[in-house]
Amino acid sequence: MPLTMSREVFITCAVTGSGATQDRSPHVPRSPKQIADSAIAAARAGAAIVHCHVRDPDTGAPSRRLDLYRELTDRIRASEVDVILNLTAGMGGDMVFGPTNAPLPLNPKGTDMAGAEERVAHVADCLPEICTLDCGTMNFAEADYVMTNTPGMLRAMGRMMTDLGVKPEIEAFDTGHLWFAKELVREGVLDSPALVQLCMGVPWGAPDDLNTFMAMVNNVPPDWVFSAFSLGRNQMAYAAAAVLAGGHVRVGLEDNLWLDKGVLATNAQLVERAAGVVEGMGARIMTPAQVRDKLGLVKRAPR
Repeated sequence: MPLTMSREVFITCAVTGSGATQDRSPHVPRSPKQIADSAIAAARAGAAIVHCHVRDPDTGAPSRRLDLYRELTDRIRASEVDVILNLTAGMGGDMVFGPTNAPLPLNPKGTDMAGAEERVAHVADCLPEICTLDCGTMNFAEADYVMTNTPGMLRAMGRMMTDLGVKPEIEAFDTGHLWFAKELVREGVLDSPALVQLCMGVPWGAPDDLNTFMAMVNNVPPDWVFSAFSLGRNQMAYAAAAVLAGGHVRVGLEDNLWLDKGVLATNAQLVERAAGVVEGMGARIMTPAQVRDKLGLVKRAPR
């Protein structure tokens, strides 16, 4: 199909993630204050949306603690910088099996399985404008574990998000995830038009070659809004590819730690560089207010 380049583009900054990157760069934020400060700096650099996880402030390990999410949310909303808050709801579905000759019982180290209400509890408490919905199960990159999102779990979580008035951002790591996302919309679990993040190059999901990327793009319904990213050195290349394919851009330390070879990045620097790519292609960077209007979001006031 012919490409229709985006002329107005929003940038999402994925601020910290849940991967084991906390000791690989001093710029990966850990505490709610550090995460909020980094998100605010990214917003000042041009990010309309900040996608946030929380971490244990002492160890940097990924966390689902409600008090950390509440502090992070309050700090971002209390700042003078306008930005759309996108909280992850992807945690609580990690299964780590035992050795291949004895996979059960599950390995308690790394296994974190929670029910739908628990996985969405911080969303219900903080009411961000957007939260993520990882729309499938897959073998995941950093350890011998399975990221588990069953159809029943996704239906339950999706209904909760819709009922809360929080817009789900569908995280599609492979083509089947988009297939199921369309089923959720057909069933009325999710509203249409939907918002999709195409997650490219995450082992062992969709590889980040352009043929696979365009297969993903071509499976997004034409009235939906999509954004895309890839990992590491391909992060900025995918900023350009996403715009060229008619989508929007995600960058940030969740996906890439480097600004240049041997130069560790901050979130603000990655956003600044992505904005340069977008503007160099002749597109304009959208403001949070413009994105709210496009996606039908309602700005939440501080508590």
